Amino acid sequence: YVMEKKAYFAGGCFWGTEHLMQQQEGVKEVVSGYMGGHIENPTYQQVKSRTTGHAETVEVTYNPEAVSYETLLKLFMEIHDPTQLNRQGVDEGPQYRSEIFYQTPSEKECAERIIGILKGKGYDVVTKVTPAGKCWIAEDYHQNYCQVHGIEPECHMRVKRF
Repeated sequence: YVMEKKAYFAGGCFWGTEHLMQQQEGVKEVVSGYMGGHIENPTYQQVKSRTTGHAETVEVTYNPEAVSYETLLKLFMEIHDPTQLNRQGVDEGPQYRSEIFYQTPSEKECAERIIGILKGKGYDVVTKVTPAGKCWIAEDYHQNYCQVHGIEPECHMRVKRF
């Protein structure tokens, strides 16, 4: 039995991040939620009002024997634009910021190394690297949004950066 792990990423609207992360081999589940704010159990309306400090975040449950944290990080940096500050496509506001929420020193080191690689390639990366807090699960209607509605993400597409 392999102990599953979780990873937390914020990169614009969680619908698109969730949809593209779900396609990665080794990923068991992706749940949309909110992290990085200062109130308990925030609602979408509260987060959208830009008063809670939360970012739209995905909780990725994965099998570390099938996919590495580094692979997930690189995927994350390719499915959103890490050079956009507090926005992704048409979505604007601090809740759409680019942020990696790490749980261990090695995750932090890995995130900083990947950002360093991108900066070395000339990308002006604004992605924050922050200790993970509690991930508040978003309302049911946000879960698997693209799949349920049969749509492709508007603000996310994979761009090869590595």
